[in-house]
This record gives sequence, structure tokens and C-alpha cells, in this order.
Amino acid sequence: MESNYRIVLADDHVIFRRGMKRLIDEDPDLEVAGEASDGIELINLLDTFEPEMVILDISMPGMGGIGVTREIRRHHPRVKVLILTMHKNTEYLYTAIATGAHGYLLKEDSDIELLEAIRTIRAGKNYITGKLTGELASDVSKIVKDKGRLPQKPLTSRERQVLQLIAEGKLNREIALILDISVRTVENHRAKVMKKLNLSKTADLVRYAIQQGITDVTL
Repeated sequence: MESNYRIVLADDHVIFRRGMKRLIDEDPDLEVAGEASDGIELINLLDTFEPEMVILDISMPGMGGIGVTREIRRHHPRVKVLILTMHKNTEYLYTAIATGAHGYLLKEDSDIELLEAIRTIRAGKNYITGKLTGELASDVSKIVKDKGRLPQKPLTSRERQVLQLIAEGKLNREIALILDISVRTVENHRAKVMKKLNLSKTADLVRYAIQQGITDVTL
């Protein structure tokens, strides 16, 4: 007999976790195998056992959803990640995708879309919350249209490194530590990249990194 599909929930709001658990319990093939209230607790939980999927809030104390997703992809690559969020702007969406999340679901739609999102990701596909699919489709079309288009002034190897780390959701101070440079130098590289690419928003930087294969995650 095939075992249930095990899911771990991570959200600092207990009432919201209970609501998700009730929805998941409606499907006899799914099982909530554990719960965590913050990112650190979740990481420790995954070190104890490895579920098939983690559903986590993008904003949690201790370690946010993007940082947790990065750790999961690095140390538990077989675990699927579904991000839950209140944020509707595409900057968070692109960063989540570039970091390795398999799904992005708005909390306000979780009562309607949660089980569909789980089934979609379980089937090996990515899931994007319904309210953002139209905007994302437009961006995907732009990525396909502009695929391979290079800036007039090519990026240096250091600028590409900085851009990759930005696309992975790392903060300037984290990039500075990784590359052993100052925060001011990171800021200068970031400004130069934006000028060369004629971009003004982080979401556009992430999209460009995905488009050019600078990050290994694709839409």
C-alpha cells in the first residue's frame, strides 16, 4: 500500500496553520507530518525527517521563507517547496522562483487553491497563484521574445556574480560576505548592472537573470 504524501507546514500564525491542516486532511492521500512556527524550527524539523513537501510563509521570524527555501534546495533537494504569501508584487514571486520554490500561492486564495497547488507540484509542475498568472504570462512572453538579448555593455564576471546572488534573494550584506567585498562595493556593482541593463527594479533584475541563464532556475 502506497504511503501518504507527507507535508510539513511552517507559519508563525497557529490559526492559519490549523486552517491549512484542515484543508489538507480532507484529502486521504495527504498527511500533515509536522508543523513549525519559524524558519529555524522548520530547518531543524527537516533534519529529523524528510517530507515530500514543505508549505511555508514567506515572512517568518528567525529565517524568512526565501532563506529557508535556499537551505531546503541546498540540503534537501528532493523536498518540494510551496511558498505562501500576502505579497502580490512580482519581485517576491521572481525571487521565490529563482531561489528554487516550486509554487507561489497567495494566502487570501489558499482556501480555494491550496489542494490544487499541492496536486500540481506533486505531479512535477510549478504552481503560480491564480491572481498573478496573467501578469506572469506577459513576463514569460517577454523572456521568450528577449531570450539571448545582451546589453550593449556586457556585464563583467563580478557583476554577473552579484546579479546571480541578487536573483537568489540575497541581501547586499549577504552578497558582501559571500564575495568578500564591502557593502558599498556591492551597491556600486548593483547600480552599474541596472544602468547597463537599463532596469530600475529588483524584479526586472531577477527576470533578466532567469532569461539569460545566470541563475539555474527557469520559469
